[in-house]
Amino acid sequence: MLLWREKIPDCWLPRIRKNLPAVLVDHAYLERKAATAALNLEKYDELRDYVGELNAIAIEELQHFGLVLGLLRERGIPFGGPHRSPWISGMMNAVRKGRKQQAIDHLVVCALIEGRSCEKFQILSEGVRDLDPGLADFYRSLVESEGNHYATYLIMARHVDLQETEQRLNFFLDLDAQLIRKPNPLAMLH
Repeated sequence: MLLWREKIPDCWLPRIRKNLPAVLVDHAYLERKAATAALNLEKYDELRDYVGELNAIAIEELQHFGLVLGLLRERGIPFGGPHRSPWISGMMNAVRKGRKQQAIDHLVVCALIEGRSCEKFQILSEGVRDLDPGLADFYRSLVESEGNHYATYLIMARHVDLQETEQRLNFFLDLDAQLIRKPNPLAMLH
């Protein structure tokens, strides 16, 4: 996994524990966005050979979306409106224009989103066990998938251009560190 340049703030897990319904709604939207992102990556000529892998990721993300919707139903939580993530917006706003550059940046950002999800799901699998063992098990079940998506996106970017990917990975890891330090009072995954 990545060597993050900034750890998740200590206040994140306590805020999440106090607001699990809001987090589940946020999680549902993130899974749907992740499926859309995988499909949107297919527009790049540089990724033509990866359409099968991108479709597989999209399908898996939609399955996760369905699972989270099921958790919302089971718990009687309405599927409310989404909140915009300052961290994801900050990362996406740094994606460059230009086909090859944009493809690499999108892949790197997708990889980092999946990497942070993997990390946070690991934390949640232990951090909410006393509140909701079923939810803790659910988050544990997603860790491997998120890690695989992270690796797949990064491998694709490196196949497009290894040197450029490593430079952009460094750039986005620095940006991640800046963004994650900014306070976010909302109970959301990212």
